[in-house]
Amino acid sequence: MANPSIDPSAASPAPAPQRALRVLVADDDRDNVLMLMEVLRDEGHETRGVYDGDSVIDAITLFKPDAVLLDIGMPQRTGYEIARYLRKRFGEAIMLIAITGWSKPSDKILATLAGFDHHVAKPYDPQHLIQLLANLTPRMDP
Repeated sequence: MANPSIDPSAASPAPAPQRALRVLVADDDRDNVLMLMEVLRDEGHETRGVYDGDSVIDAITLFKPDAVLLDIGMPQRTGYEIARYLRKRFGEAIMLIAITGWSKPSDKILATLAGFDHHVAKPYDPQHLIQLLANLTPRMDP
């Protein structure tokens, strides 16, 4: 027999809200950048967007993101080059997600070798990206 003095809805605590992340979106397609930034902002994250490979390095230095959503085929520097540089400079401190039309098995291997944590082929489900970011802990030094 159930105890009438115990509220069953109080038995399980509500899930803790996810802490906001700082996410840099880098793609030479401005519409992709703006759409991703909007999706991530709707989830409560702080975002910045850039449109070429050279701008990524400067934006990371200034914005200090927790994660970078990075197109591989961009002007000036490819996503592969940027990923290798970021891993050398920051180690594993930043999550790197390749967002790309390059989706052959060899592209996925190259992304892993360059230092990407995840490879997401276009077109993609934005909810998949949200899930990839869900367990990431924000950096302490914004």
